[in-house]
Parts: sequence; C-alpha cells; structure tokens
Amino acid sequence: MAKTDTVFSGSIPSLYDKYLGPLIFQPYADDLAGRLSDLSSGRVLETAAGTGIVTRALLRALPNSVSVVATDLNQPMIDHASAQVSSDRLSWQQVDAQALPFLDETFEAVVCQFGFMFFPDKKKAYREARRVLKPGGHFIFSVWDSIEDNEFADVVTLAMADMFPDDPPLFLARTPHGHHDKTVILNELQKAEFTSAIAQTVTRRSVAASGRDPAIGYCQGTPLRNEIESRDAGRLAEATELAARQITERFGDGPVDGKIQAKVITAIR
Repeated sequence: MAKTDTVFSGSIPSLYDKYLGPLIFQPYADDLAGRLSDLSSGRVLETAAGTGIVTRALLRALPNSVSVVATDLNQPMIDHASAQVSSDRLSWQQVDAQALPFLDETFEAVVCQFGFMFFPDKKKAYREARRVLKPGGHFIFSVWDSIEDNEFADVVTLAMADMFPDDPPLFLARTPHGHHDKTVILNELQKAEFTSAIAQTVTRRSVAASGRDPAIGYCQGTPLRNEIESRDAGRLAEATELAARQITERFGDGPVDGKIQAKVITAIR
C-alpha cells in the first residue's frame, strides 16, 4: 500500500461524499443497515465511517433505543461527516480500528463499510472488533470485489494507465479492490476466534447522470487524486476528462449505468 492511499484531505472528503456517495456507497449502506434491523437496543460501533454514509443509514434504520459511535482515522473525514448529521444518538471519535479505545464487550454490533482494505494490520483489526463485541454480537463489514467486477472503477484505472503508461496510478486496483478473497478473509476471522462467519456476494447497479460524475468521484474524490498529482500536479483536470470520455465511450452519452459488486461478511462473536 502506498503512503498516499489513506490520505483523504483537502476537497477529497466533500467530492467523495457528493459523487461516490450516491454512485457506489449508498446502495451498500442501506444493505448493511438493513442487516441490523432486528437490533432493538444497545450500541453500535462503526469503524472507518468516512463521510458518514453508513452512519446516516444506521440512524434511519435503527430505533431510537440504539445509539451509534462513529469513528474514523482521518479527522478531515470526521469533520465533513459530523457537519452532515446531528443526533443525540450519535457520537463521533477519531479512532484507529486496529487499537480501539473501548472496553471489552461494549457493543451489540460493529460495522465497517469498505474500510478493511485500508487497514495495514487486518488481523489486529479483526481481533479488536471481536474484543469490543458482546457475546453473540454481530460484526458486519463489506469489501469491494475485484476491479473487473466494478465497471466504472475499472474504466478509470485503464484510462489512467493510458495517460501515465510508464507509471500508472493503481490506487483503485491496489487498495479498494485489493482485498476480496473470501477464503482468506474467513480464515482470518476464524483465527480471530469468531464463532462463525459467512461471506455473501452482493451485486448492484451504479447509475449517474453522465460519465463525468464517476470520473470526478474517482479522480478527484479518492486518494487516486494524490497519485495523479504526484505524477503531474497540473494534469488532474486532464485526467478527469480522459476518464469521463472513456466512461462515455463505453456506456454512452447521457446517464450511465455500470455494475458494482462487493462481498458482505457477517461474523458472530
């Protein structure tokens, strides 16, 4: 993992939320929150909450008797997320998911949407999630499937390879789409002493008004931007336009509709 893969700063959080939120994250946020629909009371911990897309879905889906502690390693993400929603059921905290500052057996559920790919020590993060769960508590998290199964991300990555053939920016393939082997994940959860775990493949459609929306979202609203600017700080707009053009060439003018696919894992303490 490159050092810039976990840097979400400047305008990245707002662009991430505006463009990628509805495009690829909201369908899975609603799915994840729905998996906790039987929870009637207690506390839920969210790690790698990002701009609060899942956080907001949890508050909508869960009864008032359930409170949410939303955490992220990146303070700029928390700053953006906390400005989007306010609730007496919700608290925000800057936290490393690999070293949770909470007592053992504190939460009824731990959730994490598309965050584990960014954790340097995933095994430690699994153990920490189990530690803070109450017996029988649920740990639900999602990871993106292969980049080939996520069409807009794949096209953007190929466009960047065309633009920088000698040193292609591979953030999307390397990190967001680089940790999806369910056998590896389930084995690691077993070693972390979860009593059971299952992985489900969940496929959705990603719809945008035009090819520019996913191009802006990926090129300017993720750490891919850091890679582009590290190669040539003056070519970000050009890179975005190239990505938009190639998405339009593949999916047509006007609204675009592409496949997205993830694995959703549910483990029980």
